Amino acid sequence: MAYIRPGMARVQDRRDMLLQAGLTLASELSLPVVLQRIVDLAAQITDARYGALGVIGDADSIAEFVTTGISARQRESIGNLPSGRGVLGLLIHEPRPVRINNIADHPQSVGFPANHPPMRSFLGAPVQAMGRVFGNIYLAEKRSADEFSQEDEDALVVLATQAGVAIANASLYEEVRSRERWLNALREITNHVLAGGRETSLLSRIAEHARELAGADVATVMTDSGRTGELVVSAAAGAHAGELVGKSVPIEGSISGAVMKSAESLIFDDVSQDPRGFRPIISLGRHGPAFFVPLRIPGGVAGTLMVANLKGGNRFSMETRRLVDSLADAASVALDYDRAQTELRRLGLLEERERIAKELHDGIIQSLFAVGMGLQGTALTAGKPETSARIERAVEQLDGVIRDLRNYIFGLRPGILADRQLDQALRSLGEEVESRSREKIDVQVDAALAATLSGRSADLVQLTREALSNVTRHAHATRATVRLERQGSRAVLIVEDDGVGFQPGKNSAGSGLRNMRERAAKLGGTLTVKSEAGKGTTLQVSFPVQAE
Repeated sequence: MAYIRPGMARVQDRRDMLLQAGLTLASELSLPVVLQRIVDLAAQITDARYGALGVIGDADSIAEFVTTGISARQRESIGNLPSGRGVLGLLIHEPRPVRINNIADHPQSVGFPANHPPMRSFLGAPVQAMGRVFGNIYLAEKRSADEFSQEDEDALVVLATQAGVAIANASLYEEVRSRERWLNALREITNHVLAGGRETSLLSRIAEHARELAGADVATVMTDSGRTGELVVSAAAGAHAGELVGKSVPIEGSISGAVMKSAESLIFDDVSQDPRGFRPIISLGRHGPAFFVPLRIPGGVAGTLMVANLKGGNRFSMETRRLVDSLADAASVALDYDRAQTELRRLGLLEERERIAKELHDGIIQSLFAVGMGLQGTALTAGKPETSARIERAVEQLDGVIRDLRNYIFGLRPGILADRQLDQALRSLGEEVESRSREKIDVQVDAALAATLSGRSADLVQLTREALSNVTRHAHATRATVRLERQGSRAVLIVEDDGVGFQPGKNSAGSGLRNMRERAAKLGGTLTVKSEAGKGTTLQVSFPVQAE
């Protein structure tokens, strides 16, 4: 039997490991998995305690940093990704293998950030993929020796070559998958618009598709809040989405405002460091790397789409930004079409209401006037005072019906909702009711919430009108309050008064409450009534904000 020296055995073992590494990398097409396996294999083959693969992004910066030997908690405590200075920058500017006995002694060393584990020995090599340097493998702290050897360097160069082939294959596969996701997003958004979906749910879909396409932690859509100089988060997907929706941002001095004015995208390595970042939202979302894209429509910008990772997360590549930007342009076309269709439906509804109002005014009211005049004539010829009194009471009741019909006709005519936002319409309604009644009407509206409910304005205004009509006719109140507010994931419309009250269920079966219950159900919600004799009445309609 031939004698095999230990050194020869170690060489054979390393060759076997490199052969196995090549097979392992060739069998995987997921780019994130490939990058992690490259780092793990490099550390294993060279017996390194720590390893990393820095993916090179725009302007020779490190866009992604995949590590081994460092826990997630350690990475978080270290902070943001390395910028590519110091020893790490050696391979970026001169892509060739580098071996260092002691990192601290190297003339380009700039030291380690706080909470970084101590490292002495260093070995690095570039990874080339698709004709360019994709990134660099960094290894530190050889376990079994004070420094890395020439054999370690040679093995790492072989592994880097294998890694380049694996990354090229995985990148091409990832590009195909990204295109597929992009096409699916466009198809889904288009189908949603053609099916007549609401704008709020369309914006939610845009945010979710952008987040998935970018592989990001969070995405938000900002649009005009309806209040001068203010934007609102109309939709969000990902981390802290529920807390972000409804938050308002000033146009002046904010990043979204700058993007809307310039109609140009903006990108940040750490948006929390930019003075234009609106602190309440940036701090709440813990946003780090981010980019903002305008939602362009003919004649201007309808809003902004933000895609972000949490602090310490990866930066976004040029390809990712390009895909999201093209998605935003396509989504803007869909949004513009959706708004045009909504306006056409609104105009059609207003025209139909005007026609019905005209028929009621010219037909039914004139007939009721004629009946009333006939009854008054009959009262004059009645022989008995009791008969005359009964006829006069009937005429008074007809006058009341005519007044109610006039109010209803006013509600049908285009006016209170035409060219108004929901919050403005509710305030106008309160002023109108107050001007013709003895009750003081106080209207309190969450404008940010109202801006997201534009598609349900008609039902909400009519619900409020019917509720206030009940107050003025039956409550004998001195004051009534109308509130539209958010409670968690639901919107709540509340109308309360300080009137005489009643016993719910006993004399509340009229068509008014029945109509209001039907409208509440149409909104996907419920109506509840709380009242007590002598203590006023509270009517509450609760429905989901994001309901289809």
